[in-house]
Amino acid sequence: MNADAWIRRAAALVTTDAERLTRLDAAIGDGDHGLNLERGFSAAVAALPGDVPPGKVLLAAGRAIVSKTGGASGPLYGTALRRAGKSLGDAPEIGAANLGAALRAALDGVRELGKAEEGDKTMVDALAPAVAAYERTLEGGGDLASCARAAAEAAAQGADATVPLTARKGRASYLGERSAGHMDPGAASTALIVRALSDVASGE
Repeated sequence: MNADAWIRRAAALVTTDAERLTRLDAAIGDGDHGLNLERGFSAAVAALPGDVPPGKVLLAAGRAIVSKTGGASGPLYGTALRRAGKSLGDAPEIGAANLGAALRAALDGVRELGKAEEGDKTMVDALAPAVAAYERTLEGGGDLASCARAAAEAAAQGADATVPLTARKGRASYLGERSAGHMDPGAASTALIVRALSDVASGE
């Protein structure tokens, strides 16, 4: 799988959906998630280093997102991509097994930085089930494309499942019970990025 293509596809999906992400954030946050993430992924595309191992691509994208994305999402997404890149190391290509390990490393990084778990109404509610679904499919003998599709479906379901939750982390937690009834914007954008991974893995 092509890491460069994943970042480009994620940037395209975020740009297309930036207005919806910002509307979601306006309901329970600062109202800038879509715009911030669009700026960050545009910077990530601009920073893509060309003909280098996939891990180096993700490290470069992660650094760009941290430097150009405002709010909490920059450090979180940047950490996810950098941890994934470090996990891949100098491997010349991405296969099903090392991508699974990279996604697990990304999740661990997000959890460490954000101190969030499933049920807190954050991006972890999309990322954690995505990683679990990927790993289950891999253990069942799935190839990279089928593992990534399972991850994308689980991420989308996880994002949907944040709607009734009361936020326990981040800006939305200040609203208490009023945060219920809205999808978490970070979970929504995470679902987009995992969908981008599935699109690229499936050759779309």
